[in-house]
Amino acid sequence: MGRVKTLPEDVQKAIRAGEVVERPGSVLKELLENAIDAKAKEIRVEVLAAGTGLIKVSDDGEGILTEDLPLCFQRHTTSKISSKEDLFRIHTMGFRGEALYSIASVSKMKITSQAKEEVVGAFIEVHGGRVVAQGPASTVGTTVEVRDLFYNTPARRKFLKSYRTELYHLITVFQETALCHPEVAFNLNVQRQETLVLPVAVSLRERLMQIYGQDLMEGILESSIEGVHL
Repeated sequence: MGRVKTLPEDVQKAIRAGEVVERPGSVLKELLENAIDAKAKEIRVEVLAAGTGLIKVSDDGEGILTEDLPLCFQRHTTSKISSKEDLFRIHTMGFRGEALYSIASVSKMKITSQAKEEVVGAFIEVHGGRVVAQGPASTVGTTVEVRDLFYNTPARRKFLKSYRTELYHLITVFQETALCHPEVAFNLNVQRQETLVLPVAVSLRERLMQIYGQDLMEGILESSIEGVHL
């Protein structure tokens, strides 16, 4: 039986759906969170045109079952909760079943995935919420490609900031996610240039040094609050 299911009507009503896709950075945030929830140990990100041309996130996580793949683009479908009570014990970064549906409706999205328990995986491609291609594939983990963001909503693209500003937001999202998960290796490629390579870190301090360098670390003090080491 597949992991992905349609949420009951009362759960859908209990979730307040907001604007998921505000800018390329918000797309990257959702895709990174999905990769983390899939227990990925390595996440690779590729970006073109500050995210409006391409945002590609590849991970080595659990993968998506072939039978579940078409459900990923439907609203309120998720593998992370199944009842209203689950909303009070969330243990994952994503849970609403909104992200992929929302992103796919304003982009040309392709997901290629193979669950660890399957011999052959699958891909599905959706343009503006409409399936245009699907078939078998063999890729360990999951790769999500988001192209031509807001291609069908030019008014929304018009309100994006400059290339530099949108790229800054993308890199900030990448860095913040990497900081929260030093146990995961991250790689960022911008305009086909390797920009940030972050091997698995043994501590938050090491991850900070990977991102910001030794100079910053000289001004940082370690502390703890109520037994939580910082």
